Amino acid sequence: MKNLHLIISIIIVIPVAIFYGVKPDYLFEVSLNSTDELNIFKAIMGLYLGFATLWIYGILKPAFWKTATISNMIFMLGLAFGRICSITVDGIPTTIFLLGTIGELILGIFAWYQLKKQKAFSS
Repeated sequence: MKNLHLIISIIIVIPVAIFYGVKPDYLFEVSLNSTDELNIFKAIMGLYLGFATLWIYGILKPAFWKTATISNMIFMLGLAFGRICSITVDGIPTTIFLLGTIGELILGIFAWYQLKKQKAFSS
């Protein structure tokens, strides 16, 4: 249970990263027309894969669990915050992004809960 937030995040973030980098228009209604736009999505892929690697490392190396969990909390709550800003300013997105917002909030809060439960915030 201690690693559940990391495991779920890894299972979701790695495939999403690959879609962002390889075929973003497969799941999302985007049209990338320039090398710069493609470059941005590949950078997002790299960022997502980098965080997923840290989370895997945090599962395998207990000394890095706190770092992995804090990064997971910030990553998920940061995404949720950005999506909530977009909902407020831009309007309601498609169902997959609404579900993503809810999932990110849940995972971010769950990571915070695990930190509190493990007393990792106080050390």
